[in-house]
Amino acid sequence: MKEIRLGEAILFCPGDRPDRFEKAFHRADRVIFDLEDSVAPQSKDMARRSIINALPDAGTNVIVRINASTSPWYKDDVQALRDLRERSGISPLILLPKAEETQQLAALDDFQVIVLCETARGVINAIELARAANCIALFWGGEDLIADLGGRNSRDSLGNYYPVVEHARTTILLAAGQCRKPAIDAVHIDIADVEGLARESKQAVDVGFTAKACIHPSHVTIIRNAFRPSKQQRLWAEEVVAAMQSAAGGVISLNGRMIDEPLLRQALRVLEMPIVEPKNGG
Repeated sequence: MKEIRLGEAILFCPGDRPDRFEKAFHRADRVIFDLEDSVAPQSKDMARRSIINALPDAGTNVIVRINASTSPWYKDDVQALRDLRERSGISPLILLPKAEETQQLAALDDFQVIVLCETARGVINAIELARAANCIALFWGGEDLIADLGGRNSRDSLGNYYPVVEHARTTILLAAGQCRKPAIDAVHIDIADVEGLARESKQAVDVGFTAKACIHPSHVTIIRNAFRPSKQQRLWAEEVVAAMQSAAGGVISLNGRMIDEPLLRQALRVLEMPIVEPKNGG
């Protein structure tokens, strides 16, 4: 299950909290074991050991966010994963934070990598990063971007992203789309703001993100619900597909609306989305 699938809710889990690993697996579609931002410097080694010990029993729905390539922990993170692969054949997806240059991906050419664009340089270079052979998906982050720019907040008083952050989000989506690779939408850091999360998740689905990440188990169901089309949406999609098949292509009118090939592709996308409640609850 290495390929990022449509509609996944991807949950971050701190690497120094192995007591949370099992719960995370039961709640989310995929788990990111985190060695970077959520782990204090003095806990990096312990977190790395905990993750390496957990990976043999974790299955394939795991991503490991290593530390940035400029950090003092990066080499040990990568070496630990290579040693694990040598011993057991297990090689999880790597989430590379603060990705900026293709050389960073070349140094990890023996891994499949999700590129996290969260600096000005990373956003500007997103298309080049997306073209790398071992880049399997793009991810973006607004808080690190604002820090990199010298700002103080990614959102306005209404909870909406500022234009520069929205621009970064769009850039990553377009880069992923051009290279036909999945785009993962960033986390919503206000845990209690479930309305904002629902609104943001719906927008992500509408514009073409494949999946969305989160930092709290309570966000999983909200993200899944955003990707799950309503009965009305599925009915519309089924009608569009049936009508276009009957017309053998071209442009048709359906319920007073023009339908052509781009609308057909949108309808097919709706029909790809999950409709059955996942077995593991949110």
